[in-house]
Amino acid sequence: MLTRLARPALLALAALATTLGTTATLLVAPPAQAAGPSYVALGDSYSSGTGTRSYLADGTSCQRSTYAYPSLLAAARGYALNLRACSGAKIADVTSAQLSALSGTTRYVTLSVGGNDADFTGVLTECATPWWAGDCDGAIDTAQAFIRTTLPGRLSTLYSAIRSRATSAKVVVVGYPRIFQGEDCNALTWFSPAEETRLNQTADLLNSKLAAAASARGFTFANPTSRFTGHAVCDSPEWLNGLSNPISESYHPNRLGHSSGYAPLVSPLLTGAAARGTTTSYGARVPAAEILASQRRYAAVDARIEPETFRVPDLTTRAARVAARRAGIDLERWLARH
Repeated sequence: MLTRLARPALLALAALATTLGTTATLLVAPPAQAAGPSYVALGDSYSSGTGTRSYLADGTSCQRSTYAYPSLLAAARGYALNLRACSGAKIADVTSAQLSALSGTTRYVTLSVGGNDADFTGVLTECATPWWAGDCDGAIDTAQAFIRTTLPGRLSTLYSAIRSRATSAKVVVVGYPRIFQGEDCNALTWFSPAEETRLNQTADLLNSKLAAAASARGFTFANPTSRFTGHAVCDSPEWLNGLSNPISESYHPNRLGHSSGYAPLVSPLLTGAAARGTTTSYGARVPAAEILASQRRYAAVDARIEPETFRVPDLTTRAARVAARRAGIDLERWLARH
């Protein structure tokens, strides 16, 4: 739970941080006498800030960032933010680990979830292999079938639970951008143009179900498709990371994706006002112990959420060699050419 600190306490913490030389970052609500409206950010890695390369040392693997769009909006608008979004979160995780942050006093809620339920990271991993080493079409077919038949019911149940807790909050459901622009410029991945098209179509399908469920509950849907056009993986500038080091950064919005993509998209839908000053992160430098204390209420449930991480195709395995032989591929020669 976020701690509201009076101005003297904030100054004392800042002085202590300087003395200790720490560079840790913590989401801190405004001083108690000036605390803004309550804003709770729910969801997965696309809301937590995975891909921005700077994360809170909160004792979890959630990869929460002060550069994520919820943090930027809270800084720009002066909201008291509780950033509960967590890398790897599925609908069940939002229900069990994040909804407790909501209450009748919550004014604003954002949510991105559904991609992990459809195993989109697993689909990306499968499709990154050469055509002869994997079954991209089969993985996409499975994901699309889930999105069409199973996901809508789960979304409806989740959205009802959100409204029952945050009875008067403005709720914005945030969608997923198209990741690809038609070519793969990354070494060690082999997405074909046709596969990229189908993967983008899967993102569109997912957004359509999110939008329908949001509308049925009276929530607003933020569709990032057009906002991210021209800024996909391998575009210039790209707002979505391609294959990255560390690997967890891969296929997620980078800092520009949050500050220039999501923040200007979500702000007017959530607050009725255009985003201004959304390049400033929402945080203060404080001792690492303070970071852990701020997450104590949630640390146990956060630890149960498993991050979803893209895996680089490994063509040195026995399975890869067998697949190459079945396809009539001379693996050594193929690798030398690629």
